[in-house]
Amino acid sequence: MPTRRLFLASGAALGVPALPAFAQGVDRPNPMPEELREALERDPTAPVLGNPEGDITLTEFFDYNCPFCRTMMPVVQRLIGSDPQLRVVYREVPVFGEGSDFAARASLASLQQGKYWQFHAALMGMKDRAQEASVMRIARRVGLDEAKLRRDMEADSVTRHIGTSLELADHMGLAGTPTFIAGDEALFGEQSLADLQGLVARGRAVLAG
Repeated sequence: MPTRRLFLASGAALGVPALPAFAQGVDRPNPMPEELREALERDPTAPVLGNPEGDITLTEFFDYNCPFCRTMMPVVQRLIGSDPQLRVVYREVPVFGEGSDFAARASLASLQQGKYWQFHAALMGMKDRAQEASVMRIARRVGLDEAKLRRDMEADSVTRHIGTSLELADHMGLAGTPTFIAGDEALFGEQSLADLQGLVARGRAVLAG
């Protein structure tokens, strides 16, 4: 992840205050500033799964080359299936090199062809490392127009999403991927379905206030 010394600079760029106790294991997490919640949960460039009008948002920061992120995909799918009021926001943070950046750009570009979810699931299910050749092989398999995909990968919205995701992760001092955030709390690393359900329940309680 980006270094901690960039914390203040990235926070200033986002225009939101610091959140020093935003982490797993604190008894009373600091309340999330509304500006930060808006940037985290309501970015129009971020893919949304589950109920778009749900009463709680779970945000996942992930990288396609993160093995624990791949492990968590079916768990998140089960979570969504168990909670009809859950809204899930995906934040792509390509921190594992050029292949991760290529995969993140390609997946975000696939939104323009209405195939993000199929592409995302296929990328998460791959056994190979995500890099240009393997990503484009999967793109063809799910029926994406390769030429259009490559053009859309350079769109401002794609660059903006990745840049904002990295700034948010750095600003909040996230430990790495995957990180799940709901309410005023974050969980890092591989989690059970019960862990995520607990996080969502506590987030609802915070928002209900």
